[in-house]
Amino acid sequence: MDNGLAHEGGAFINFRRYLPDPKEHGYRWVDIKQLRFSAGSLDDRGLLAALIGHEQFRDDYAGGGVLPDGPRHGPYWLRLITPGLYEPINQEKAVQILREWVDPLRDLPTGLEADLQREVFDRLAAADGTYYLSELGDEVIHDWGRVHDYFHEFVLIDRSAGQITLIVAADD
Repeated sequence: MDNGLAHEGGAFINFRRYLPDPKEHGYRWVDIKQLRFSAGSLDDRGLLAALIGHEQFRDDYAGGGVLPDGPRHGPYWLRLITPGLYEPINQEKAVQILREWVDPLRDLPTGLEADLQREVFDRLAAADGTYYLSELGDEVIHDWGRVHDYFHEFVLIDRSAGQITLIVAADD
């Protein structure tokens, strides 16, 4: 357990795998990290703080993977990410953000739609709390943080399952 959270695994959905022409929206992907927490251990803000402190959060999402001592999280400097930057949103708004991001692919291949449903939308439906990291200002962007065209980040808290899930949907 790291900061009260235990990494359980995750999934990576690379759109290139499903598209007949990977050049068309082929640089989209969704990364899912799932962690376990003790039931009733922390309130939502405490869980967000524990997630930010966990080594799995130290991922620049630019090919380097998780760097236990890394200073970056996605396009942002890790030291500038706080629980207060995550805004609670309802399931409908989260689905809307994700569907608008996927929208250029109106007719999703069956396998991609099934994987997105299972790994993303089903998890959203089961969550007790959903938090969204809105686009942050330039002062939070690290030295080469503009490599992503879009960067959507959601944290899902499912208390009945004792799970917190970090979902990053991005283009690069």
